[in-house]
Amino acid sequence: MTLIRQDDFIQSVADSLQYISYYHPLDFIQALNAAYQKEQSPAAKDAMAQILINSRMCAEGHRPICQDTGIVTVFLKIGMSVQWDAQLSILDMVNEGVRQAYRHPDNVLRASVLKDPAGKRINTQDNTPAVVHMEVVLGDTVEVEIAAKGGGSEAKSKFVMLNPSDSIVDWVLKTVPTMGAGWCPPGILGIGIGGTAEKAMLLAKQACMESIDIQELIARGPNNALEELRLELYEKVNALGIGAQGLGGLTTVLDIKINDYPTHAANKPIAIIPNCAATRHTHFVLDGSGPAEFTPPRLEDWPKVTWEAGAAARRVNLDTVTREEVATWKLGETLLLSGTLLTGRDAAHKRLVDMIERGESLPDNVDFTDKFIYYVGPVDPVRDEVVGPAGPTTATRMDKFTETMLAKTGLLGMIGKSERGQVAIDSIKKHQAVYLMAVGGAAYLVSKAIRKSRVVAFADLGMEAIHEFVVEDMPVTVAVDTQGVSIHQIAPKIWQGKIGLNRLY
Repeated sequence: MTLIRQDDFIQSVADSLQYISYYHPLDFIQALNAAYQKEQSPAAKDAMAQILINSRMCAEGHRPICQDTGIVTVFLKIGMSVQWDAQLSILDMVNEGVRQAYRHPDNVLRASVLKDPAGKRINTQDNTPAVVHMEVVLGDTVEVEIAAKGGGSEAKSKFVMLNPSDSIVDWVLKTVPTMGAGWCPPGILGIGIGGTAEKAMLLAKQACMESIDIQELIARGPNNALEELRLELYEKVNALGIGAQGLGGLTTVLDIKINDYPTHAANKPIAIIPNCAATRHTHFVLDGSGPAEFTPPRLEDWPKVTWEAGAAARRVNLDTVTREEVATWKLGETLLLSGTLLTGRDAAHKRLVDMIERGESLPDNVDFTDKFIYYVGPVDPVRDEVVGPAGPTTATRMDKFTETMLAKTGLLGMIGKSERGQVAIDSIKKHQAVYLMAVGGAAYLVSKAIRKSRVVAFADLGMEAIHEFVVEDMPVTVAVDTQGVSIHQIAPKIWQGKIGLNRLY
C-alpha cells in the first residue's frame, strides 16, 4: 500500500505549475520550429519567430510564457491501494498547490480566476480554485495531468450534437474559421467524440494535453479510423490558410489530437478545444517516494532564432502622432512604437463606458485624447522588472465598447491580439482610427519594450487596472487601417488560395 503525504502532493502541484509557466513542452518547440522553417508567409513567419524567441527567453529567465497564466485544470487517477497522510481533502491540497505556485515570490503568476462569475466577478487573488477531475483506478500510485489553460483559447471551445449521419470533417472545417485567431494559432486542436455532452468536452480537454506526434503519424501512416481522421483534419484545417495569429500562412495547427468514447445510438457529440501557442501542461506520477521531480530541458534544444523589425519598419512616436500620420499607415506594415500608452481590458472598459454614459468625468490621469489603448493584463513584476510579461489579450472582447471609446474619448487607436469583429471595424472606419496587433504568445518579449509602468486608475481591479506604459520600439502590425480594411479578413483567403493552387501543381 502506497502512502502519499500531503506536503509531497502540494509541493508537486506547486512545482509543476511553476515549471510549465516558463518551459514549453519540447515537442511543441520542435513542431513550431519545423513549421517556422517551412512557412512562406512573411507575417506568419515573423509571428512564429517572436513566439520562439519569447519561449527561449522564458526558459532562461524563469518567467511566464504568456501574461495569461491560465486557469488550472487537473486530471487525477488515484490508485485504489493508495493511502493518504493528509489533513486536507484532495481538492484542498490541489488548491493549496495552486496558491503556492501563483504566489511564488521569484516568479509571480497572474491571478485570473474570479468568483461570483455571473455577478460581481471578484478576483480570488491566488488563482484558486482549480478545476479538478478525479478517477479512482486500480493501482498504488497517483497519476496527475495538469495544465494552465489560457482564457483566450478556452473562449474558442466549441460543442455540437451532430446527427449520427453528419460529417465530423465538415463540421470542423465550418467551425474552425468562426473561432478567429483569439486562440493564438499555431497550436493544437483537441477533439472529443462521443459519450455525452460533458464527456465529449472532457475528452477534448484531455486530448490537448497529449504530445505532438502528427509528423510521425504522417511518416508511418494510419492504423485505424481515428488516425485517418487526424490526418485528414490536419491537412484540411491547415489548408484553410488561417496561419499564425490569423495572419495567413501554411500552418494553423501543429497537430490534431482526438479522443473518443462510446455514445448513444441517437447522438454524435463533438467538442473542439484549442490549445494556444502558450501550451502549458505536464504529467507526473506520485508513488510515495516523495514529491515529483521536474527535470529542466536543455537550452540547447531551443532553436537559435533571431528577429529584427527590418529596414521597412516605421518608427512611431506615440506622444506626437497625429491622425494625419495614422492615415498613412499601410495594412500589414510593421510599426515600432515608442512613447506613452494606456492599458485597459474588459472590466476597465465596462467602468469607463458606464462613467461616460452617466456623464461623469474619467479618472484623473486617464486622458485618451490622441492616445492608444493596449488591451493587456500584465503579470506583476519581480526583482528589477518594470512590469512582468505583458502580451496582448483578445481584442474582440472589447468590440462592444469600441464605438463609445472612439466617439467620446478622443482615442486614436487600439492594440490587441487577433481579429476585430465587424462592429468594431465599422467604428474604426467611421472615426478614422486604427487597430494594431501584437503577437499573442510573446508576452515576455513584449514586456522588454516597456520602460516604465504605473497604475493610474481602478487599482482594485488587480491585473485589469488601467496602467500607463512608456514603451520603446514595441513591435506591432497594422491589422485594421483607417479605411476599415482588416488583414484578418484578407490574408487567410489569399493563403487559402495559394495552398489550393500549390496542390494542383
